[in-house]
Amino acid sequence: MADRRTRPGACNLCEAMCGLSITLRDDQIIDIRGNDHDPFSQGHICPKAVALQDIHDDPDRLRLPVRRTPSGWQQIPWDEALDVVASGLAGIRARHGADAVAVHLGNPVVHSLGALTHAPAFARLLASRNRFSSNSVDVLPSQFVSYLLYGHQWLIPVPDLDRTGYFLVFGANPAASNGSLMSAPGVTRRIRELRARGGRMVLFDPRRTESARLADEHHFIRPGTDAAVMLAMVRTIVEEGLARPPAYVDGLEDVRAAVEEFTPERVAAVAGVPARTIVEIARAFAAAPSAACYGRTGVSTQRFGTLAQWAIQVLNLVTGNFDRPGGVLVTQPAVDLIAGGQLSPGHYGKWHSRVRGLPEFGGELPVAVLAEEILTPGEGQVRGMFTVSANPVLSTPAGHVLDRALGELDFMASVDFYINETTRHADVILPPTDLLERDHFDLFFSLFTIRDVARFTPAVLPKPAEARHDWQIISELARRYQEHLPPHERRDQPALHLTPEQILDHGLAAGPYRLSVAELRRHPDGLDLGPLRPSMPGRLRTATRRVDLAPPVLLAELARARAELLTPRPAGELLLIGRRHLRDNNSWLHNSARLVKGRPRHHLLMHPDDMKARDLAQGDLVSVRSGAGGIEVEVTASEDLMPGTASLPHGYGHALARETLSIAGTLPGASANDLTDPQYLDHISGTAALNGVPIVVSPAAGVS
Repeated sequence: MADRRTRPGACNLCEAMCGLSITLRDDQIIDIRGNDHDPFSQGHICPKAVALQDIHDDPDRLRLPVRRTPSGWQQIPWDEALDVVASGLAGIRARHGADAVAVHLGNPVVHSLGALTHAPAFARLLASRNRFSSNSVDVLPSQFVSYLLYGHQWLIPVPDLDRTGYFLVFGANPAASNGSLMSAPGVTRRIRELRARGGRMVLFDPRRTESARLADEHHFIRPGTDAAVMLAMVRTIVEEGLARPPAYVDGLEDVRAAVEEFTPERVAAVAGVPARTIVEIARAFAAAPSAACYGRTGVSTQRFGTLAQWAIQVLNLVTGNFDRPGGVLVTQPAVDLIAGGQLSPGHYGKWHSRVRGLPEFGGELPVAVLAEEILTPGEGQVRGMFTVSANPVLSTPAGHVLDRALGELDFMASVDFYINETTRHADVILPPTDLLERDHFDLFFSLFTIRDVARFTPAVLPKPAEARHDWQIISELARRYQEHLPPHERRDQPALHLTPEQILDHGLAAGPYRLSVAELRRHPDGLDLGPLRPSMPGRLRTATRRVDLAPPVLLAELARARAELLTPRPAGELLLIGRRHLRDNNSWLHNSARLVKGRPRHHLLMHPDDMKARDLAQGDLVSVRSGAGGIEVEVTASEDLMPGTASLPHGYGHALARETLSIAGTLPGASANDLTDPQYLDHISGTAALNGVPIVVSPAAGVS
């Protein structure tokens, strides 16, 4: 008889970290649903969780290493694959120097316990200054601001969503993301509970999003003007005597002087938000018994992303809502990567990119410079590449240019279980086990939960005999790579000699709750460690244990950007923004048939008035052009868009992988990042401006 059993699991596809109840018959998945006993997610899951089965069963998923040959991809043994990669990377270093090998760590690295414990250590072993990640198309402005204000790039305050009385949101869509830098499974329920207890949610976004439909108020705002609106709110609060920052906060008068020109009237003309609305919301936020201001990728990935994230922190600080129940607080996780020193506090400008001279932050360069570092000849040119769970051809600016650049490399290797738009350029692909075949603990995202929680999830399915975990691949690769280096270039990375469970156990024992993996195994549904608690100024990592509201580097950036921030955009201009859907996960869940079925989601959305002005009709194929490139895509009319704004989802355009992704490769749609421009950045952090991109839309050639 078949062995039917139910095991607790975890969905680590997004930041919500939902607990699962997975029913197996022998080792076949027959059911995935939310775990009602999980104290954090309380039975909630979204459609992505059931796609874990699709990933596991996907015939396109690699199980063993493959090598690219003139006659196509060929499966090769692990020993051969690891030797080829080790010698290929070491050979480029020997001929051209360590900086000739670039490394790119993708977003899924921080969703995998083993990848997170081992991939950064291997990146350090490579000793290259050409290190890249998804941060510079995502969270980097938040990191930069926390580094300046709080002394550590990952000391990012989290909205106390379950207790706040006023939730002010800019450029975030938690109903689709499940909360980001604010892990909140069941976030739509939590927002409804906020309103049921008499609280308010106010949201600013150029699109009436899924989250906007949950809010008490939604206000359209022109893309790229969030910083100006928030600084006008700060000005109102300070000028009207409503500021009440904590005693350990300095710089209020410097902020007052810096925002003097951001009057609600001037900002209204730029942002399309009435001056009265700006003033009323500023007053309501300051007067609320508790309030939290929050913004995510919509404000981070724009021209003024760092200033926008700074303004968010200033709003929370000057109103006394920092480190306060119902406001924003930092977590005290079971494994404290900040106190333990495993995460760097950050540094800025220690080196610069070779071609354009952009500064590093936290040891990484902006990914917007990657293509030029490959294509530009000269000393220090990138000639080799190592990627882990990354698809920058679809996720970074001017992906079509990067696609061409990757084809010019002397050698490339990837740790990934798909041959996608990026890894198709690899000479060798080393596939790790899938998400259900690994143990899991959310080391990184425990820093951003709305409650302190801890859950260790043993692998639900056994690891196939010939398969290797991501950490096993990286550890063995590191050993073989070191053998090719001269002794003086070898570096010891202690983490590479340990298992993820050993590293985790040490972190738990050193953490604030003195836990262990054994203790967590006795609580398979997870432990609720309580609501977020005030911890300031003790948790600050600044030299003075105080917060400077007005760091000179941010005041200088504001002075540089002030004229552009306060100048209205040209009449009739169309600005592109992104779009997220609950069934999407960046670029890599489109090979699940159950997630891509239904109404097409790849269309360009435009306001009906903007379509009429361009003689466009519903469903037309249109040409979309920017300063960086062009695409063709169908257009759909939507009054959910602010006039002057168009929206295209990120992660589509899989034609390049048509032969290796049998479902994704057949989907219509184009890559939004064939329109984004690697020269169009947040000036101070180098984050790509993926939102607010000027575009021209017209009927596609041959369409009348």
